[in-house]
Amino acid sequence: MSFTNYQVPYPVDERYSKKVAYFSMEFAIHQPLKIYSGGLGFLSGSHLRSAYELRQNMIGIGILWKYGYYDQTRNQDQTLQVTWMEKIYSFLEDTGIKFQIMIHDHPVWVKAMYLNPQTFKTAPLFLLSTDLPENDYVSQTITHRLYDANVATKVAQFILLGVGGAKLVDELGFDPDRYHLNEAHGVSSVFYLYKKFGNVEEVKKRLVFTTHTPEEAGNEKHDIHLCEKMSYFCGLGLDEVRKLTGIEDDQFNHSLVALRFAHIANGVSALHGKVSRVMWGKYSGVCPIISITNAQNWKYWADKQLYKYMEDGNDHLWDDRKTYLKRRAFELVADQTGKLFDPRALTIVWARRFAGYKRAELITRDKERFEKLMADLKYPVQIIWAGKPYPMDYPAINDFNYLVNLSHHYKNVSVLIGYELTLSKRLKQAADVWLNNPRVPREASGTSGMTAAMNGAVNFSTNDGWIPEFIDQGNNGFVVPEADYAAMNVQQQDQYDLDKLYEILEGDILPLYYENYDTWRQIAQNGMRDVRFQFESGRMAAEYYDLLYK
Repeated sequence: MSFTNYQVPYPVDERYSKKVAYFSMEFAIHQPLKIYSGGLGFLSGSHLRSAYELRQNMIGIGILWKYGYYDQTRNQDQTLQVTWMEKIYSFLEDTGIKFQIMIHDHPVWVKAMYLNPQTFKTAPLFLLSTDLPENDYVSQTITHRLYDANVATKVAQFILLGVGGAKLVDELGFDPDRYHLNEAHGVSSVFYLYKKFGNVEEVKKRLVFTTHTPEEAGNEKHDIHLCEKMSYFCGLGLDEVRKLTGIEDDQFNHSLVALRFAHIANGVSALHGKVSRVMWGKYSGVCPIISITNAQNWKYWADKQLYKYMEDGNDHLWDDRKTYLKRRAFELVADQTGKLFDPRALTIVWARRFAGYKRAELITRDKERFEKLMADLKYPVQIIWAGKPYPMDYPAINDFNYLVNLSHHYKNVSVLIGYELTLSKRLKQAADVWLNNPRVPREASGTSGMTAAMNGAVNFSTNDGWIPEFIDQGNNGFVVPEADYAAMNVQQQDQYDLDKLYEILEGDILPLYYENYDTWRQIAQNGMRDVRFQFESGRMAAEYYDLLYK
């Protein structure tokens, strides 16, 4: 296969003929390729799958992480252990492309590996690596761990994705009409492109940006002098960088620079678009921010049998299939925790990346009510938790371990490890209720509930991210009615959400599931229908062409 004057190796639909290079720090494409940590990767993986299905003229640019994000194992007492294992990917092709970029005033060799569209049915994906014998050890470690905790290594990773990715596009002779930055990790590319085109206007008309972070503190900032020392600015002097970016203090704000260099940007839900326009509105020179709500790839995620029985109106077979899916997933629960779950009992699943604002343990904070819920013989409940905390996020790891220790006291509570694509799919199939309770409005989109709905799980959520666009209370899911959160402190907000959570669970969800299952099934099926209609990534990938790349 030739990688000079590279073209996507399938006929392109003329509606999507614009050439796009899509930069992302992580891609969750399929279980064997472990180069992702969470929602950002799940999103870009679904995007590439839909780009392939729609025959879009797009290539993905990412990084080949030698040790992935990390492997989640257990200590002797079942608490979380972070381990790093080398990943082997024999299905990737070596492009033969090798080039150098400057990092820390030092030439670093970069090679590009290729994921053929036929392998997992995605748009073509190029993955960069510095793990080469030509590099010194420190340079090799740039592509070892996704989101490395060492600040200098992390900045080097951003340079690799941005500058290295833009240079790879030139090496390929792809000449994209649009450079699409999925989050601001690759924003160093703007300095490479500025040097290439010679002026900001030429960069602007080609650059688009997707922001995923609804609060300022969550946006990456680094010391501008460290960035300069690391060769982040492609040899431009600090005075010129300040003039180009409008950054006056010493904090280089990656997202702000992306918003100033792009001609248009998007938030990842209607609510997030609104929050972003308010949040960035106080800065000058920021491009317009629209909304393109995240979505997930139906073909990859959905249980086709459930959809078939729903379309045939065969309730008996639908019930049978959902019970089978639960029973199969409970084999994994038994294998990991030695607990035998009952496929007839209402099963609540909370599974996603562990982060403080997502409040994994919220439901356990009212000890008395939790105790009562878990001991209820009339309406038996089972709960499964799973998810990966960031390996250096000690409060999140504490939350995880707290739940592990709590689970030892109940035979109907389990905490699973290894939350990657395969387990994610199994747990969505296991869930009757997909619990999602982030602190509003801190979840930009939160797409896990979409794929849960594609597997017959009912969403039960606080009103954040994509949920306001989806849930019709009691018809296709359940939502905590929003209060005036702005007038509350964090403790009041948590208490309000917790009370409402129990109110809806005890007053609506449990009686429906156990006493009126026909209505419960209808709610699950309404969710399946609505999610496919509105939140399938084909819609999203088409909107990117219509609204962002136009």
